[in-house]
Amino acid sequence: MTSQRVLYLIACAAGPTQYVDEGVRIAQGAGWDVCLVLTPSAAGWWAPRMSELEELTGHPVRSQYKLPWQTDALPRAAAMLVAPMSCTTLNKWGAGISDTLAIGLPAEGVHLGVPVVAMPYFNQAQGAQPAVTASVERLRAQGVRVLVGPDGYTPHPPKQGDAKSFPWSRAVDALP
Repeated sequence: MTSQRVLYLIACAAGPTQYVDEGVRIAQGAGWDVCLVLTPSAAGWWAPRMSELEELTGHPVRSQYKLPWQTDALPRAAAMLVAPMSCTTLNKWGAGISDTLAIGLPAEGVHLGVPVVAMPYFNQAQGAQPAVTASVERLRAQGVRVLVGPDGYTPHPPKQGDAKSFPWSRAVDALP
């Protein structure tokens, strides 16, 4: 049993997820016991190396809902960080669609009093969709700290994103 606070780091199929191990290490360096949850698509990216992530975190990496008769594989979260959050996840979550574990956990968690921080990674063309602004506003109204713009991640020009330089530290520093 760990005495560290437990963080659910929830990563979507966005460019920086190929470096999610860096995000895990930064959160661990800040004193968090990190449990990693990936969207099903992001889990596919890491499938050949999933054991590396499980060894790094000391927990199973989850990407699917558990079956009704299964017990929880992860300890209870003290906080959740959704990063990088894709435009798809942002808009589904903002519309109340919890069709993946990666959306369902923070969608429920924020209403159970768990602090939830989200930092997106998408380009300016995606961010220009009216649904994006509405989704950010809906999540913030529920108590989610969405780090978009000057205090978080500013969407990049199309085809010019730098996934390797995703500001993991800024996201971790925003946690309570």
